[in-house]
Amino acid sequence: MRNDTSPGRAPGSRKRPALLWLLLPYVLFLAVLPLVNRVTPTVLGLPFLFFWMLVATLATPLAVRLARRADLKRGRG
Repeated sequence: MRNDTSPGRAPGSRKRPALLWLLLPYVLFLAVLPLVNRVTPTVLGLPFLFFWMLVATLATPLAVRLARRADLKRGRG
């Protein structure tokens, strides 16, 4: 059992870098939105903004799965 009682950290709290995968949907949906808010070009017949939202929506479950898999590898399932 690890002792994580370093100064500034609550007992029992640990770093979980895998949770950074969960920032991906936030970045794709909100942070990048002002950059992709355009109608042209069209991709697959969709305005670029719609295409971007489709890609972000499909990437969200992938990011959650990657975060979960990394947690399972660390024994936190």
